[in-house]
Amino acid sequence: MDSREFRNAMGRFATGVTVITSSDGTENYGMTANAFMSVSLEPKLITISVDNKANILNKIKTSGQFAVSFLSDEQQDISMHFAGQKKKDDPIEFDEIEGVPTIRGSLASVVCDVDQSIVVGDHTIFIGKVLDLKLSEGQPLTFFCGRYGKYQENIHV
Repeated sequence: MDSREFRNAMGRFATGVTVITSSDGTENYGMTANAFMSVSLEPKLITISVDNKANILNKIKTSGQFAVSFLSDEQQDISMHFAGQKKKDDPIEFDEIEGVPTIRGSLASVVCDVDQSIVVGDHTIFIGKVLDLKLSEGQPLTFFCGRYGKYQENIHV
């Protein structure tokens, strides 16, 4: 199999859309990602996977912190901005939790200290120890087969 076929197969797994954020102390950085997973309740740990060529990689390594914000279905423009697909017309509005930037209006934002980092293939996996989080109401932005979508409840009559 070639890389494109592998990527297409992975794209058939429907996911929510997140933006990973970090800061170098003067500027906030973000990256759209769907490579996120909850790892443990005790201790509270999550994991993200970041391409080794991504600009945010060294920001996370240097700061030792990152946040994951789960986007709502009204935040596709933010996802596209941080994915490098389309520049957002308005400035990105950040909130801050424990000194780490998060995406304002997201469904949830989880802030972590880096617990471990592991280089695997062309990515670095960060395991984050959760420091704090913030929840909001709304519906999730989804991604499937290279396209954005919205959550739809199946109502059985």
